[in-house]
Amino acid sequence: MLPASARLTRHDDFSLVVRRGRRAGRSTLVTHFLPGEASASGAARVGFVVGRAVGGSVVRHRTLRRLRHLVRDRLPLLPAGSLTVVRALPPAGAAGSATLGRDLDATLDRLGILDRPAELAR
Repeated sequence: MLPASARLTRHDDFSLVVRRGRRAGRSTLVTHFLPGEASASGAARVGFVVGRAVGGSVVRHRTLRRLRHLVRDRLPLLPAGSLTVVRALPPAGAAGSATLGRDLDATLDRLGILDRPAELAR
């Protein structure tokens, strides 16, 4: 579970990140990233979008739990004050945690957030 201070919950914040942030995608997910200001001291915040195209309720919630767990391990690597939205694509519902982790690392690396994504791959 992500701490409350690390959760992105407001619709306006999601819209801001998706519209103004940088984006990188893989086959199972797309990551949107908006860096915080240089003087930002707050924690990085992350939000998730797992729509009906991913699958039924059970599949969506399982996918969301997997993504939250993967992001929790990478949270200390995100810059302070940054906002990130991880959007699951339809293939994410059938993907395992290892595949989601590789795709998440690849998108974060492409956005220039992770220094060594191979160390985090599980």
